[in-house]
Amino acid sequence: MQAWGGRFVSRGSRSLTITLSAVWALGTLAAVRPAPAAQALVFQVRQGRFLNAFLRQGQVAAHLVLRSGTDPRLLIAFPAGDSGVGLWFEHGAAVRWSAGRPRPAQGRDSRGRALYGMSVNVWAVGRELTIRKAILSSVRVLRDERTRTALPPGIATSPVARGNTLTWSRDRLDGAPGYRLIVQVRAGALRGARILAGRDGRIGLRVTGLTGERPLTPLTAGQLLREPVTDTGARDTLEFLAYRQKLLAGSWRFDTYFGRDTLMSVRLLMPVLAAPAIDAALSSVLARLSPQGEVAHEEDIGEQAVLDHLLSGVHSAAPVYHYQMIDEDYMLAPDAAAWLLSPRGRAGARAYLAAPVGGPLHRHTSRGAALVTNLRFVLRSAEPFAREPGVARLIGLKPGMSAGDWRDSGTGLGGGHYPYDVNAALVPAALAAAARLQASGLLAPYLRASDHELFARAGRMAALWRKKAPPLFEVSVPHARAARDIDRYAAARGIDPRPALAALEPGAVHFHALALSVSGQPVAVMQSDEGYRLLFGRPDARSLERIAALLRPFPAGLLTGAGMVVADPVYCPGTVRKLFTRNAYHGTVVWSWQQALFAAGLARQLQRRDLPPEVRAQLKQAQRRLWAVIRATRSMQNAELWSWRYAAGRYAMRPFGSSSADATESDAAQLWSTVYLAVRPPKY
Repeated sequence: MQAWGGRFVSRGSRSLTITLSAVWALGTLAAVRPAPAAQALVFQVRQGRFLNAFLRQGQVAAHLVLRSGTDPRLLIAFPAGDSGVGLWFEHGAAVRWSAGRPRPAQGRDSRGRALYGMSVNVWAVGRELTIRKAILSSVRVLRDERTRTALPPGIATSPVARGNTLTWSRDRLDGAPGYRLIVQVRAGALRGARILAGRDGRIGLRVTGLTGERPLTPLTAGQLLREPVTDTGARDTLEFLAYRQKLLAGSWRFDTYFGRDTLMSVRLLMPVLAAPAIDAALSSVLARLSPQGEVAHEEDIGEQAVLDHLLSGVHSAAPVYHYQMIDEDYMLAPDAAAWLLSPRGRAGARAYLAAPVGGPLHRHTSRGAALVTNLRFVLRSAEPFAREPGVARLIGLKPGMSAGDWRDSGTGLGGGHYPYDVNAALVPAALAAAARLQASGLLAPYLRASDHELFARAGRMAALWRKKAPPLFEVSVPHARAARDIDRYAAARGIDPRPALAALEPGAVHFHALALSVSGQPVAVMQSDEGYRLLFGRPDARSLERIAALLRPFPAGLLTGAGMVVADPVYCPGTVRKLFTRNAYHGTVVWSWQQALFAAGLARQLQRRDLPPEVRAQLKQAQRRLWAVIRATRSMQNAELWSWRYAAGRYAMRPFGSSSADATESDAAQLWSTVYLAVRPPKY
């Protein structure tokens, strides 16, 4: 079989028969056979040292990830139960992977219960592979392999060897159908834990990964998008991540519900999404609200939920929801208002709100009542600042947390406590949305008598937050110091400082801090979260000029030839600069969706008729610059994030995770990176 290269998409093709020479499963004979023929979604993405192959067909949705290099890895992740199986190999000579076309497979465990997954031929160019570790569990457990010193009890699994085949198989910790990984050596030789290459220097494997977790129900093409699209890469990624139960945040590392990712993606994709997809996404958020109305950040399901409960001595697989973030609480209202008050959404809004939420937390609650619970939380949390504006009454991180917004790596806020994006953009946007929803009359059946006065203040509160919160984050850097800092920062990183210095205008540099400390001191990092204000707010002319100035050449601004970085610490002390490097998850790196957010926000502001001509010209210039780098980075557009390198006077993209110094790796398929299906370049 030839290696499968490039990007290949197949729809409606029939699955080929899968035959294995071995039988296995801890003394029980169980055969793997092809899954029934069904319409298939199959595509491949190579990014740096990672080769990704995606398959969705019938009951199967699976993602193969092969890591090349001196620390090879092979894993298959499943949206079903957010589960996965993986092999880690010993450090050694560099290995280069290739893969054939994946096929759906199904089998039975030792008790006759169904397992679903994929089978694929893979090849490794290298002298040998020595198996170091196998993990069959939740994706969270696989994801934490890099930092975990030991596996949770009961998860470690030993292989069963039969001829040239190794099989790892076990039930889930609670006895539910579990997981299976089969590796059959088809070229080369198996010697214990060592797989030796053949005379041609290649190792050929047939790999089959299966899970017993309950399959999700995909949204069909007609339920997902309103019309055909030309960007097949983004479409395929979105299709792989979209299900009736929820939208997945990204694959392989986030193969389940995340509130922020769902809400931001739906907001930007709304013009092209079909109504069933929007309804499903919003319903998934409403179903996971806390009793107080907080939006769930993440869910633990499958074996991760079992592990969570076991820590408390409880035997259960009930989903566990996490509410440690703060930004998501203020993202639901703008989404709900944008949809329910739109011409498309308004027609079915009353029926939608009257329907039951479902799910374990709100089984007998209507969607309207659940939405009002969130709006009530938003309004009450915003009241203290509205009564007496000041730093101490901003929305801060929850106790014990070092993160609370999308920059959730722990150091992404530079030690700040009050995030700019939450307080300057999302809180006022949520308050304004609550006011619009209340004025529409749609909420009337779900409001308590005591709610009316509170909701009546929403519009005034929104205006006050928009006026009073952003100035608290203002940073001013004298021109001489700015030029000196840019020159030194660029020299330390091998960047030509001249384009950045030439872009500086006379006078001080003004921008909004990434966050404020508990005492109100600014974390003086230039940042991309002004995109939220562009999308949700109505900044005055002076504010728009300063936002447009962020698209100056790096490090005077955020723009590089490899994209718009999400953070620029050029004016920070060295201790803070060290947190924002090209290897940091939220450092001087490029996130695809943040570029899209900024682009969508600029387009929205340029629709205004009250802008002075000089401000409109600055926004258009910023828009042209941004879209130039978006076009230049199109090849990685659907990825989660990427880094960059600078050589010979040019920036070049570098896949995040391709360096051992990178904090983690980037997902090849990310939900909010598909938003370019709706966020499109301007026509001048």
